Amino acid sequence: MELEDRIIIDPEILAGKPILRGTRIPVELLLEILANGWTYEEIFENYPQIGTVDILAALQYAADLLKEEHVYPISQKVIA
Repeated sequence: MELEDRIIIDPEILAGKPILRGTRIPVELLLEILANGWTYEEIFENYPQIGTVDILAALQYAADLLKEEHVYPISQKVIA
């Protein structure tokens, strides 16, 4: 199964938010817990229906969205 096949959008589930196939777990939740420092082991322990391929698919989904993002600089000021 391809990574793209792990993420689905169904208007009948969570108002059409991208979710992991076969679950009601939104991609944004998985990304958020990864950003909060959860290890894969912690994810698997708390969400046994999630596998490594799901984590990789969520990360790829986010990367693909960012690739499509258009950035329009409004100034040359660098924000640190």
